[in-house]
Amino acid sequence: MPTGKVKWFDAERGFGFIASEDGDEVFLHASALPAGAAAPKPGAKVDFGVADGRRGPQALSVTLLDPAPSVAKAQRKPADDMAVIVEDVIKLLDGVGNGLRRGRYPEKGKATQVATVLRAVADDLDL
Repeated sequence: MPTGKVKWFDAERGFGFIASEDGDEVFLHASALPAGAAAPKPGAKVDFGVADGRRGPQALSVTLLDPAPSVAKAQRKPADDMAVIVEDVIKLLDGVGNGLRRGRYPEKGKATQVATVLRAVADDLDL
């Protein structure tokens, strides 16, 4: 079976192209992907069969070997930096908790800021 990398794939249209290791471009239709598989990202390594289609070579029975490298993980903050950020979030939440114990929710602007910080930290942790 030939191998290659996904050159591009449009999930809405259901097709894309694979750059094979031989240097050929092979048409990739969504029906050739494994059942339930997410749309492959550019750079994902794949195994595939080839058949002659109406307009040239077409991929069949595609198997995803490696997912494309994550850009987010490459830009992930070091653990030491995240430890400091988490400690600061704990202090922030302590202040909110103290207000709630006194029966007061934070003001709308403050609540929005806290929610934004929590979402950003959650995104940094969940890569």
